[in-house]
Amino acid sequence: MANGISDEIYGDIERIKKEALSVFEELIEQADYEEDDILVVGCSSSEVAGKKLGTYSSEEIGYAIAETFFDACKKHGINFAAQCCEHLNRALIIEKSVAKKRGYEIVSVVPKLKAGGAFATAAYSLLPNAVAVEHINAEMGIDIGDVMIGMHLKSVAVPVRVGTKSIGEAHVVCAKTRPKLIGGERAKYC
Repeated sequence: MANGISDEIYGDIERIKKEALSVFEELIEQADYEEDDILVVGCSSSEVAGKKLGTYSSEEIGYAIAETFFDACKKHGINFAAQCCEHLNRALIIEKSVAKKRGYEIVSVVPKLKAGGAFATAAYSLLPNAVAVEHINAEMGIDIGDVMIGMHLKSVAVPVRVGTKSIGEAHVVCAKTRPKLIGGERAKYC
């Protein structure tokens, strides 16, 4: 390992894939999603391996988790967005067609292990016509390792409690969103 990049083989890739899929399925059960919604995922491969954020970037872990979410999103007709690390200002990797459809400004950057992170680097290789954008308004989110995805969710985020509390050693938090309630006591909400 040099410069915070791990070249070690992680002991239990199948377990973290299983945990990632479990978190996804639990969120989907509760999220009331619609086809073409966006799921934003932030992931620290270091935290998954039980290390301090940014100290153990693992290409193997990043790819395994990104592939699990990419495949699950595709199966459900959901768009997958991968949050980069703070070195790229938490930019997001999404498909170019989604960026254009939603009016997101595309920026010129390609993530790598220590500038974007292992997870976003893997997502960039998995997504067809991957691009980076700085901001999105996703309908759902999964935060793996406390990497702070909240800025990429729609205005009213609602916590979703899932039984799977971690992926590997990383803490997991999930959220869905809902429309704002406006108008006060005389308003009727749907």
